Amino acid sequence: MFDLSGKVALVTGGSRGIGKEIAIKLATFGADIAINYTSNEDLAKDLQNQIQSLDRKCNIYKCDVSNLEEVTQMVCDIVKEFGKIDILINNAGITKDALLIRMKEDDFDRVIDVNLKGTFNCIKSASKYMMKKRYGKIINMASVVGVIGNAGQANYCASKAGIIGLTKSVARELATRNINVNAIAPGFIKTDMTDVLSDDLKEQMLSTIPKKEFGTPEDIANLAVFLASDMSNYITGQVINVDGGMVM
Repeated sequence: MFDLSGKVALVTGGSRGIGKEIAIKLATFGADIAINYTSNEDLAKDLQNQIQSLDRKCNIYKCDVSNLEEVTQMVCDIVKEFGKIDILINNAGITKDALLIRMKEDDFDRVIDVNLKGTFNCIKSASKYMMKKRYGKIINMASVVGVIGNAGQANYCASKAGIIGLTKSVARELATRNINVNAIAPGFIKTDMTDVLSDDLKEQMLSTIPKKEFGTPEDIANLAVFLASDMSNYITGQVINVDGGMVM
C-alpha cells in the first residue's frame, strides 16, 4: 500500500485530463495538493473541492509555466502555504499540430515554451527547495512520440524528446541530493485532447497497439503514485512507457 501522508505535491496542468487524475490519485493516498492551471478557474475550483472532500488540503494557482517569473512566484507561494514541495508532477502541455511545411513559427515556439521550457522552469524553481530538504520526487510527462516521432507533430515530438533528455540530465545532477527524477511516456490515452480525433485515425492507432485498447488517465496516475512514493527510491533517470505495448 502506498502512503503519501504528509507529502505535498504540485501538479501542473492539473485541472483536467491526466493531470486531474494524478492529483486525485495522489490525494487518495494521502498527499496534500497544489493545482496549477492556466485559464479555466472553474475546472480548477471543482477539482479543489473534490480533493478537499477527501480531507486533503488543496490550493489552486493560476500560472503560465512558460514564464519563469510566474513559476518562481507560484512555487514560493506554495512553500509559504504548505511548508514544502515533496513531489513535482510536470504535466502541463499543449499541442498545435500541423505538417512541418505548414507549421507556423509561433506554433512551434509556443509548444516548446509550454511543454519543454515549462518543465525546466518548474524543476528549476522547485528543486531549490527540495535540495534544502534533501528529498524530492520529480515526474515529467513525456510521450512515446518523443521516442518514435509522429507526422504532423514536429513541435510536440521535439518538446517531448527534449523532456526525456532533460529528465536524464537532471536526474544525474540531483541524485546525490536524494531527489529522484523520472519521466512517464504515455501512448494513446483517452482524454479530451484525443476525443477530437477522427474515428478512422483512432482505428489506425488502435491497430498499432498489441493490447488492442487505449489507455486511460488512471493508467498514468497509477504509475505516478508509484514514482512519487518511497517504493521507487532506487529508480531515477528512467523513461517508462505506458502504452499497451505500442513502443517496444
